[in-house]
Amino acid sequence: MAIINFNSISGVTTISVASSITVGNNVAIGTDTVTAGSFVGDLSGNVTGNVTGNVTGNVTGTLTGTISTTSITVGDSFIRSTSIGIGATTTTGRNAGVGTATGTIIYNSTENAVQVYTGNGWSDVRDTGTGIKATGGAITQASGRTIHTFLGSGTFRVTNPSLTSVDYLVVGGGGGTKAESGGGGGAGALIYAESQPISPGSYTITIGAGGDGSDGSSSSIAFPSAVTSPGGGAGGGPTGQGNGNPGGSGGGAGAQGPGPATGGTGSGNSGGTNYTISPSVGWGQGGGNSEKSGSTYRVGGGGGGAGARGTNAPTATGIAPGGNGLTYSISGSSITYAGGGGGGSEYKTSGTSPGSRSLGGSGGGGDGGYGSTTPEYQGKNGARNTGGGAGGNAGNYTDPRSGGSGIVIIAYPS
Repeated sequence: MAIINFNSISGVTTISVASSITVGNNVAIGTDTVTAGSFVGDLSGNVTGNVTGNVTGNVTGTLTGTISTTSITVGDSFIRSTSIGIGATTTTGRNAGVGTATGTIIYNSTENAVQVYTGNGWSDVRDTGTGIKATGGAITQASGRTIHTFLGSGTFRVTNPSLTSVDYLVVGGGGGTKAESGGGGGAGALIYAESQPISPGSYTITIGAGGDGSDGSSSSIAFPSAVTSPGGGAGGGPTGQGNGNPGGSGGGAGAQGPGPATGGTGSGNSGGTNYTISPSVGWGQGGGNSEKSGSTYRVGGGGGGAGARGTNAPTATGIAPGGNGLTYSISGSSITYAGGGGGGSEYKTSGTSPGSRSLGGSGGGGDGGYGSTTPEYQGKNGARNTGGGAGGNAGNYTDPRSGGSGIVIIAYPS
């Protein structure tokens, strides 16, 4: 086998050899293969055969043949035998740093959508068949329905014009409780509707926070006709704050004032039952009244729930449970929401017994505290993402208790 060794070629347009040519120590050109350990410079012309190694620089021309590899990666985009990754960016990053050549495709993590630049702006890549119809929240499937659950604020985006109506559940944040012998916090109002019209677009979802010793905040859906579910009223507390606050459901009255106090009113409608469609103001009930008799007992009223009024504080048992919430299966499971908090109780027998705990209403209501000597007698916070009211404190506990945050659920046939 003949080998020709040299370091440069001048004035030669064609080299024909039977086997191979070695140029310096870098390039071996055979009849079928070009291999380069560290070839530096420009290569112009046609390459027929295999190229093994790294290429740094620009490749201009036409590739005739096949590229066979397991992965091609450019930045955070890639092409693999089993998948394609187009790379993710945010709305801010898209607007600032992505080119606007027509046909550019990105995944927008801010809006949870694949988008394409059409030449006139960015548009969602829509599925016009029976697949993805909307984005936003935690998406699950159950019983032939698609369910979007929002535990925090976000955006519900309808991307498919075939989606024309939805069902929804909106629960406001539960009310907190203020201080010792306090009334239970009222639950957030509960709004439930079916077959509500909707069209492609973006809709802001707001999840109301539970009140920390204060009223709960509203939850809402910014549909063309906005849907707002008010937060629950805070439970009443010591002197000057004895009455419960009004809210979606009213807070129970506190028992540290100079005498009996009144529970807060509910802005929601009373009379709701499980699975029933609500009025536009939602379901909500009033808080219970309080009782006080010298130093024998101090009992705060129960917070109102979506399904029942908070219990008036009794004069003998020393308990005042929160009002129960209402049950719905829009999430794919039967779940109860918007229970009121139990009233705080410093009921005593012969001046020493701590009495009994007033339980929170079903649907996330916090249990009320009881007694006056140990931390276990503090009221309990309302459960997160139920809109449940907080339980009232007992004794000398002055740390506020928090209501549970609200929730929004949207569902439609898959």
